Amino acid sequence: MSNLLDSSYDQLQQWVRDQGWKPFRSKQIWQWIWQKGCTDFNRMSDLNKQIRSRLQEAFALEHPEIHTVRASSDGTIKFLLRVGWGDLIETVLIPEGDHYTQCLSSQVGCPLACTFCSTGRMGFSRNLSSGEILGQVLVARDYLARRGDPVPLRNLVFMGMGEPLLNWPQVEKALRIIRDDAGLGFSHRRTTLSTVGVPAPLRHFAESGLGSLAVSLHAPTQELRSELMPRAASLVSLDKLIRVLEELPLKPRQRITLEYALIGGVNDDLKHARQLNKIISSLRCKVNLIAFNPDEAIPYQAPDRDSVLRFEEFLRSKDKTVFLRKSKGLDIDAACGQLRNKEEAPGI
Repeated sequence: MSNLLDSSYDQLQQWVRDQGWKPFRSKQIWQWIWQKGCTDFNRMSDLNKQIRSRLQEAFALEHPEIHTVRASSDGTIKFLLRVGWGDLIETVLIPEGDHYTQCLSSQVGCPLACTFCSTGRMGFSRNLSSGEILGQVLVARDYLARRGDPVPLRNLVFMGMGEPLLNWPQVEKALRIIRDDAGLGFSHRRTTLSTVGVPAPLRHFAESGLGSLAVSLHAPTQELRSELMPRAASLVSLDKLIRVLEELPLKPRQRITLEYALIGGVNDDLKHARQLNKIISSLRCKVNLIAFNPDEAIPYQAPDRDSVLRFEEFLRSKDKTVFLRKSKGLDIDAACGQLRNKEEAPGI
């Protein structure tokens, strides 16, 4: 029995037609799923009993199950969710003043094995379905509603477990429902996809207009990127990735976000700032600097504050738009993959 959350609107429309029902039933069912977050067909009160019974016979209505919730002193909320046959994935709500941003996972684990990433340590199990991706939003939205939180969920970022462009068919399907006004109804300006750079689907995403693009660089040379991100660096060279980014269609005020995690003594020196400035000089971009969030199982350290400030000030002196992103949820293992690794570690 398929999960109705995995259906596109066109698929639902076709199924409704096949039942001999009037077309407006598709919109009613769709709104119950996405706008009202319904988890029980019997609660779909404007559908008659016959329709509700037929839906129950044909579909499941499965949301991810909350396994663990941790709340940080800074307001960050991390969920460990159970999907499918028991796979655990993470999603995080990050407070941003007057709204929350949710970090979404697109895979169970990750095949890229970046050396500084906790998710990279766990390996790769499988891609998430579109319904499992979208279900993370439904769970978070329901959690906020049940606790009476007045702060809305307004932004979505594909920056959780996995490389979204290696699961592009399901991510694209999810993005279309995220953008759909009758679905989840998020603006493209409030939806961001983060990728290490997978050229073909990267172009498809950029041309689709389904969201904003963030690219994880984390190193200013191919050699250093090969040390930190060996599989990403072998997937596409840094030079080629920059050329791909140069050719992407951008709207007049649109810019690509470049993400750079500053790792103490590894990529945070002024020479790295100079190298980074040189390779991105041809791009219409902004730079997000992120101080590395330490994990006891990973042999890297957070950068010292002076190094971070020098790196930031140098890029600003070269007229680059730079944002220094603070690490949040340090007390709840909020960095990607940390909580799941601890939950599954023997003896913990």
